[in-house]
Amino acid sequence: MDEKITYKDAGVDTKEGERAVSLMKQHVKKTFSPAVLTGLGSFGSLYRPDFSGMEEPVLVSGTDGVGTKLKIAFDMDLHHTVGQDCVAMCVNDILCQGATPLFFLDYLATGKVEAEKIAEIVRGIADGCLLAGCALVGGETAEMPGFYQDGEYDMAGFAVGMVDRKKIIDGSEVREGDVIIGIPSSGIHSNGYSLVRKLFFDVKGWTVSTYVDELGMTLGEALLTPTRIYANVCRKVFSEMKPSGMVHITGGGFFENIPRILPAGLAAEIRLGSWEVPRIFQLMEEIGHLEVQDLYATFNMGMGLMMVVPEALAGKTMDLIRQGGEEPSLIGRIVPGEGVILC
Repeated sequence: MDEKITYKDAGVDTKEGERAVSLMKQHVKKTFSPAVLTGLGSFGSLYRPDFSGMEEPVLVSGTDGVGTKLKIAFDMDLHHTVGQDCVAMCVNDILCQGATPLFFLDYLATGKVEAEKIAEIVRGIADGCLLAGCALVGGETAEMPGFYQDGEYDMAGFAVGMVDRKKIIDGSEVREGDVIIGIPSSGIHSNGYSLVRKLFFDVKGWTVSTYVDELGMTLGEALLTPTRIYANVCRKVFSEMKPSGMVHITGGGFFENIPRILPAGLAAEIRLGSWEVPRIFQLMEEIGHLEVQDLYATFNMGMGLMMVVPEALAGKTMDLIRQGGEEPSLIGRIVPGEGVILC
């Protein structure tokens, strides 16, 4: 008689998946608002937006992942912070269009579902959604044995926000003479980790447990610092004014991201030394003998978000940013030219 083979024998444990859903529900429900019309488990997630006060509402969407920063979470067996990274990478992008985040969905894929670990990841996602002021309305956890190594997973997210069409920020209003205001990052955020791991682990020979005096913590703790979410400060600014342009410094650093909002014939002149670069970037520069151009082409260098405004509004903008809980720096100006000029 042929042996009976089950789905669990093939590596997929549906009961463990159900347990993971049960554990994550408490975290997900924290993010719900009256606009969320469905709970976990429906085929689709229903959300009723409030269009009041908007003449022409426009939906703004963004999707992203966490990248190889996840390797640090695997090494440390610490999984509640990378969820915030996933939310931040998506939400910060749509904020740059002037949007208010509405809701978020996540996708998790792993070789073997471990309910407690999945719940920890989702806890971080829910915490990120609370910081962003949006609802975690749904997601997917895929168990894919043989595709991912034991203990590893990948994640991606999808955020949707809303903005009145007349308040869309797209860089078209950036003008010569505008100033560039930078808002600090919390560290490396979620980009450049392939180079980060190469420098600290391969070249320097450190591990996630190595205590680094210059950082005042272990290397793993520094590297897992969650990406900052800028929703609160943006809401404060948007409530009183519209920046000419906004930039989220992610993959590609200054040189790829800032030009995305520059009209033809204009350049961003960035004044090095106008803000304090966090020590972790200085360490990487020293370890790898990295050129300044390479650093600013890869990392945020301590500036996670930038706002471009007319010079006459610089003081007001910086006051609003401070009221939103951040400490801004005046880091540059829009000048004739092309691309990004470090000076």
